[in-house]
Amino acid sequence: MNVLLSIHSIVRWIIVVIGVIALVKFAIGWLGNGRFSGMDRGLTSGFSGLIDLQTTLGLIFLLWSGLAGAGFPMVRIEHATTMIVAAVVAHLPMRWKNKPDKIRFRNSFAAVVVTAVLIFAGVAVLPGGWTR
Repeated sequence: MNVLLSIHSIVRWIIVVIGVIALVKFAIGWLGNGRFSGMDRGLTSGFSGLIDLQTTLGLIFLLWSGLAGAGFPMVRIEHATTMIVAAVVAHLPMRWKNKPDKIRFRNSFAAVVVTAVLIFAGVAVLPGGWTR
């Protein structure tokens, strides 16, 4: 079970790195009137895919450890709920795939920012927060 928690903890830092790269790329595209290219689609897909992986790992850990005796304290439920909402927000850029490039960059940038805020809040509620 500790291996699963360790993987869950490592994946969050990969998400942070990809999120920062996406924010920079989307901001440049949005402010510079860039063209939404395959790399941009890859960033949105990679970001949301990693969020999906993280959510899946988290839910498995929550259920496995909860049923094994750790229980389901409210802090873990709050964390899971916040992260599920973050996963939904991370998938929003797919709704704008037929919009003009400037709008896609702006909306994708906003989706990554909101997802990052939700992730920050979701991790902060845990005992130890970001220091775990």
